[in-house]
Amino acid sequence: MSDNEWLTLFSAAALAFSVLNYVLLDGTDLGVGVLLGLTRCGKQRRAMTLTILPIWDANETWLVLGGGGLLALFPLAYAILLPALYLPFIMMFLALILRAVSLEFRDYAPNDKIKRGVDGLMMTGSLLAGGSQGVVLGTLVQGVPNDGWQYSGGGWDWLGMFPLYCGAVLVVGYTWLGACWLYWRTEGKLQWRSALQARALGFVTLVLLAVLVAWTMALNTQYANRLSEPLVWLSGGSLFVALLIGFILGFKSRRQYLPLFAALGVFILAFALMIMALFPLIVPPHLTLQAAASSPSSQVFMLVGFAVLIPVTLLYNTYGFSVFSGKVHPAGD
Repeated sequence: MSDNEWLTLFSAAALAFSVLNYVLLDGTDLGVGVLLGLTRCGKQRRAMTLTILPIWDANETWLVLGGGGLLALFPLAYAILLPALYLPFIMMFLALILRAVSLEFRDYAPNDKIKRGVDGLMMTGSLLAGGSQGVVLGTLVQGVPNDGWQYSGGGWDWLGMFPLYCGAVLVVGYTWLGACWLYWRTEGKLQWRSALQARALGFVTLVLLAVLVAWTMALNTQYANRLSEPLVWLSGGSLFVALLIGFILGFKSRRQYLPLFAALGVFILAFALMIMALFPLIVPPHLTLQAAASSPSSQVFMLVGFAVLIPVTLLYNTYGFSVFSGKVHPAGD
């Protein structure tokens, strides 16, 4: 490959790394937000919010890196995707704002009834944010009508059955991550209930993912050919089985982070399979990474920025997790 092709691959890798980190980190927070609205006990809801309150805003930094990186590194893809997905993007950002306001100001609610309503708003924001993100990914995989330079659809492609199904799968998956997180970070009845939820949600998520993979292969012959290659399904299947065993055994181990790490591994595997199916496309069915990439000088400039920002963000995330590590115990539980 030429130097420019390697440069474009590095740019795509930096962008994919940012998006994946957002999905793993803030997806877990959104899952806690969904479970928050389904919990009756006020003391348990307070403990749930305390597990994510110090770290949720740092996790959203990866969304900024991903969005800014797409605009600077692959402006043509940005120009096609944005008009195709105006409404899901707007809904996602408004939902994230609603989630943030609810989380930061819930303790200022004058009474338990209003506080319960605030928690309901947080659940609503988490559901809408996760669902919108799944719809965006589903629309991308499904394919976005374009003439090679601009969007040529009607603006409602995201309302198809496949994108909506992807939205539902991502919400369930996020909720699974949230339950695993609470199992790791809490104690008492809340931890016991989170373990039950994690097992049930894990089963549902894996079934939904199996259907999603089959549906994805039916969308496009390229997807089917890529995902049906022996090396892909043998290595992917082996890794999946190992993660499933780790998830099940994690509940019997003293290392209570294992179920969460196994669930995150499933997400990483699913993301890798999606990238493998799409490559070298960035906007199916026709737009490739090379065609959508910005000039080499722009890519070099952005990659230098990523080389600084990604380690700093990782260190900041790690430091935040270490400072606020430990169990959160619901008062009176």
